[in-house]
Amino acid sequence: MSQDPFDPTPAYLAFWRERHVCTLTTPRPDGTPHVVPVGVTYDPEAGVARVISNKHSKKVRNVIAAQPAGARVAVCQMEGRRWATLEGRAVVLTDEASVAEAVRRYAERYGRTPSPNPDRVVIEIALDRAMGRA
Repeated sequence: MSQDPFDPTPAYLAFWRERHVCTLTTPRPDGTPHVVPVGVTYDPEAGVARVISNKHSKKVRNVIAAQPAGARVAVCQMEGRRWATLEGRAVVLTDEASVAEAVRRYAERYGRTPSPNPDRVVIEIALDRAMGRA
């Protein structure tokens, strides 16, 4: 079922506010998919999803390799028959304000603040597609 990533149904948005481990799929330089578990936050008002990560991770390197246009990625979560996918173009942000906002949103969704990490960056996804059944 298709969703508007900027104006999701209340049930879809509520599902993205629950605590779930998600997956992030990024393209490797050879085009094959790289799928890893992550925490994701969804901000429909801004039309973005965010993933915090270490700047040395493979997922971050995959996104950086696709610059300047950004990498086409997907984040997904599921529980039983409920599932949700958000898609868009990802870039890596390193500035302090972006990282702090992503950590704040992560703490809000997942109920814990990550330990300080000077190598933390944000994978920010400009959303253009959403689908699922919540």
